[in-house]
Amino acid sequence: MSPIDPHSFTDSENPLTTHISLSLYFDFPSSTIHAAALLSLSGPHSGSLSLDARSLSVHKVLDPNTLTPLPFSLSQLHPVKGHNLTVTLNNQTSILILYSTSPSSSALQWLSPPQTFNKAHPFVYTQCQSIHARSVFPCHDTPAARICYSARLNIPRQLSAVMSARHCDRRDPVAGDVSEGFTDDIGFKLQTLWLAEGRVVEEFVMEQPIPPYLFAFAVGELGFREVGPRTRVYSEAVVGVLDAAAREFAGTEEMIRQGEKLFGEYVWERFDLLVLPPSFPYGGMENPRMVFLTPTVIKGDSSGAQVVAHELAHSWTGNLITNKNNEHFWLNEGFTTYAERRIVEVVQGEDRATLNIGIGWRGLNEEIERFADNLEFTKLRTNQEGVDPDDVYSQVPYEKGFQFLFRIERQIGRPAFDEFLKKYISNFKFKSIDTETFLDFLKANVPGIEKDIDLQLWTEGTGIPPDAYEPVSKLYAKIISLANEFKVGRMPREDEVADWQGQEWELYLENLPKSVEASQILALDARYRLSESKDYEVKVAFLELTISCRCRDYYGEVEKSLKEVGRMKYLRPLYTALVQGSGKEEEKILAKRVFAEARECYHPIAQGVVESIFTKHL
Repeated sequence: MSPIDPHSFTDSENPLTTHISLSLYFDFPSSTIHAAALLSLSGPHSGSLSLDARSLSVHKVLDPNTLTPLPFSLSQLHPVKGHNLTVTLNNQTSILILYSTSPSSSALQWLSPPQTFNKAHPFVYTQCQSIHARSVFPCHDTPAARICYSARLNIPRQLSAVMSARHCDRRDPVAGDVSEGFTDDIGFKLQTLWLAEGRVVEEFVMEQPIPPYLFAFAVGELGFREVGPRTRVYSEAVVGVLDAAAREFAGTEEMIRQGEKLFGEYVWERFDLLVLPPSFPYGGMENPRMVFLTPTVIKGDSSGAQVVAHELAHSWTGNLITNKNNEHFWLNEGFTTYAERRIVEVVQGEDRATLNIGIGWRGLNEEIERFADNLEFTKLRTNQEGVDPDDVYSQVPYEKGFQFLFRIERQIGRPAFDEFLKKYISNFKFKSIDTETFLDFLKANVPGIEKDIDLQLWTEGTGIPPDAYEPVSKLYAKIISLANEFKVGRMPREDEVADWQGQEWELYLENLPKSVEASQILALDARYRLSESKDYEVKVAFLELTISCRCRDYYGEVEKSLKEVGRMKYLRPLYTALVQGSGKEEEKILAKRVFAEARECYHPIAQGVVESIFTKHL
């Protein structure tokens, strides 16, 4: 076996899947999906074929032309990769797999009505990055394997569905949706479920090849608002949420137009946005045609649109050009962070873009400290053999990757770098590449660049290279100066912060010393009410500070925040602050109690992250 990805059983000597046709029956009471998956391969194959699977019950594997069974086996559970589903083929070009998901699927979060905004209907959504598509359907779950797909979602009639694909139809179920030739109990059961009363089928198709981690759907009581010619905002059908989201993201079309000027044509046709329930573990997920967002990006001042700018930038860097596997993740997120800031600079101004760089610079330095005992994960290209990518997810590929590209831009000048970027995107669109491929392309198109920039140090070296760039601007310098003055007891005056938005406060709080007196924290909050901020970036930065200085007056607010949202950007620092260090028994007891009470409201990925924090520090 010749693996192409440390996180997949995919064998480089086997043909890859090129298309998947899915029929998915959603059983909300049992939190399972009963399904048929038709996998089409790039060519005929004889012998064993390895697929990735996790938390799936595989009932049958069939030749789709004759419906005769094909031999298959599931390996023992691998702690990172899950199960190797091995199917024996005899010159077949496609296989049909009948299977069911389990309630423990790491990609799926099933929400009961009380866990939703409107409290009336259940909800389910996916998060397949990094290696969780395999818990929704058997596949070559590696970004090296790009697939097109079609999907039929059989759901309760009172609900609706969205996908990272083009919507084709909403109609009644028919027997032909799943094979009419089934003669065994398993196939007959699926047909019987499919044709039950009170159900409807939503059909979708994705005709552009994507990596499996960009497969996405959500099912619930959904509504939408039009915010542009290419953009709708969806959420649960709650007027307040929909209207607030529509206002926050009203400028989306302008960002798309600016992105096209910078990086070329937007090829995905639609750029719709879905605001998910608070348990969504990320700020946003760049699923093509249908970006998923946390409700915490709705801040009321349009600043949440910067998350949208990042997910939009993925339409060129990440979705069009993808890292071959997670060891080269910076090719996805470093490029996208650079592209995001270019869009923000045009739409919101240079000061705002520089402020973003400053917040990122601070975050990068904190991540370098976080990995002080494992510097491998401060590299751009990493060795992740035997490592769960969720366990080492960090800002390093984002911010160090950005700094690397920013360094190249400073060396050759923005006009030349813009020309290089457009050529890079055009050359590698709809492909998955590695770091060596990028470096070869860079050296071929920017002759002599390796003499001016130590490319090996940037991609293979640990920590932050000496020629990285801490941003300089009047606004950034002012905020850092005020943070330094707080160390000697001077609080910023109201006139100095009158025009601050969340990002200014975030940068200010993150640059305060962690050892300030509790009395100073109380005084700061009494004046500016930071603990009550509607902007979670500000609120969590402030609460993290209160934990570090043992200001227990705010522990009730810490508990409330940990129970309100499931975004890992907030869970990770708050839980870590509570359990890290000695002599913090009260804080550790609080952390364990809150997690026990809130756990079921977190996505499975977030549950695993918090559990890994406890394993490390408790």
